[in-house]
Amino acid sequence: MSRSVSMSLPVFLGVLVVSVVLHPVALAEAAWEEDGWLRTSFAKERLDLGDEFGCYGMPGLSWSNDPGAVANACKAYIEERTNASRWGVAPLSTFTPSTLTMSDHTKVASQGFVVHGDETNLEESAWHNASDAPVDVWDWYNLGRRGGSLEKGIASLEDLKTEVEMGGLVNLYWIGRVNDATVRHDRDVLTYLDDTPGIWLTTWGEAWSSWSAKRCYEYQRDVAEVDGRTVITFEALEAEACRAVSDGLPWNVPLTWLIDVEGVEVSNVSTANSNIGLPSIEGEKLAQEGWWQQTDGTLVLSVVNGHAVNITLNASDVEHDILAQATFFNNHSAAVTVAGHETTDLFKWAKRFVDDTDVRFTWLVQPRPAESADAWIPYAVVGVSVFTVFVMLGVLGREGLGPMKQLAFRSESKKRYPDREIMRSLDADEEA
Repeated sequence: MSRSVSMSLPVFLGVLVVSVVLHPVALAEAAWEEDGWLRTSFAKERLDLGDEFGCYGMPGLSWSNDPGAVANACKAYIEERTNASRWGVAPLSTFTPSTLTMSDHTKVASQGFVVHGDETNLEESAWHNASDAPVDVWDWYNLGRRGGSLEKGIASLEDLKTEVEMGGLVNLYWIGRVNDATVRHDRDVLTYLDDTPGIWLTTWGEAWSSWSAKRCYEYQRDVAEVDGRTVITFEALEAEACRAVSDGLPWNVPLTWLIDVEGVEVSNVSTANSNIGLPSIEGEKLAQEGWWQQTDGTLVLSVVNGHAVNITLNASDVEHDILAQATFFNNHSAAVTVAGHETTDLFKWAKRFVDDTDVRFTWLVQPRPAESADAWIPYAVVGVSVFTVFVMLGVLGREGLGPMKQLAFRSESKKRYPDREIMRSLDADEEA
């Protein structure tokens, strides 16, 4: 065996021992059981309805000891089983405890989690009240909790009404089960949110993506006269420069544009390529593409970036002006999210809401902790791995290789000693 090989082998084995013993994921991987519902059509139905999957935590890993490892493992757990949203694959939202520092939150954000909640106790914050609008990305590392709990007996409809009427993003708390007990939800709260106009029913990642799009945007427009009508071709662009501002993380969600058309009637809005009409979204609460015209004549247009549309006005030579992006979808005055904390069984947490409401949920998922009978498995795996490595080192040491090569000299010493003893016995016999 060459000298280079004999030197590199102990190094490789040493690295193997350290990686097995010290890497936290090695102990955590067998410490949980997955929620199989995330791989099923039930999860797909939740996505199609507008729900979102985010992270809550990982059994066997500690937010306080290594927040980056928790975020990385939880991201992999979600992405290997389902998309995070109908708008995007990668998860954007996660629970974080109130004990983390800004440096810890930065580590979590480096894994792609841009919304941290809720009540994380940082100085910077977003939506802890109606005027607490986020300004910078790190404001979202301390997402507020407003409106209280969805749990029956704890929820306050009056408090929720007050928060919604004040405006901004209202974030409710929800946990579906405690041990084996089902937690009942307040139906009056859901009825209020479903029936009250002016509310955008959204999720954490969807709200962040919409907010992020306002930090940088580009659009193009053209005007043509067709059969005595004005046709405006409008497209919000997927500009690379704007995507770079947020590291390409925001989902391409429908953004609401307000367009002044001088009060002229809008007869139709259709896709520029296929001439398929976009639906009316007047009064709609769930993010989608479409349009409607306010009583003051302003066109409310909701489209995703990269989707060019033709806006047909019932008059010629109409001047127009792109006023702004609305704060919330469909120019609503308030947005409401519900965060489903500690979601370990999607079906048990979500089944009651399938046909019951249009309220959308940010399901903060985590695997179920492994049964106590299986808790020894990860440690047994590590123990067997370490034992195997040391056996290999011992075998190599007896051959004079590796960090335990002194075993070879000991073996030789012990082997020669009995030989000398035998020779002395023979000599003694001869002399006798």
